[in-house]
Amino acid sequence: MPVSSALSMAATIGQTKALDLTTVSDPLQFRRAVTLTDGTTAGKADRVFHDRRTLAASGTEDLDLAGVLLDAFGAAITFARIKGIYISTAAANTNNVIVGAASATQWATLLNATGTVTLRPGATFGAMAGQADATAYAVTAGTGDLLKVANSGAGSSVTYDIVIVGASA
Repeated sequence: MPVSSALSMAATIGQTKALDLTTVSDPLQFRRAVTLTDGTTAGKADRVFHDRRTLAASGTEDLDLAGVLLDAFGAAITFARIKGIYISTAAANTNNVIVGAASATQWATLLNATGTVTLRPGATFGAMAGQADATAYAVTAGTGDLLKVANSGAGSSVTYDIVIVGASA
């Protein structure tokens, strides 16, 4: 199954200030994008995982990036490198979603071994490797392949969407 991906992050911002005789503006177009073709080297990806997931109140899960996740066709996926990851929480969540800091086999090349990202309701987090980056965010099967996702509190479940694009080698 060939994979082609266009990953991007963008911000369009406009601000103005009225002065005595004129109004000055500061338009900003900030966009970073990576286009990946099928394969496993720099600028390429051959694996995709995406899902909408729900965690029970105070629940956690470790997403095993090397061999347990299933692609859209039901085949097990083994990532060796992550080229892009996006996590978006449901606006209707009451609790936050905490990403990172799994067990001893934490996938640490993005957030390090103890780092976490707190996503408030309706928040989105994304990271992508550069077009020419052959290493990207390495995954080490069995010793560095778990991405922990946790519900920050009791009382209600949380829902989040996740998209991971990467390479098998």
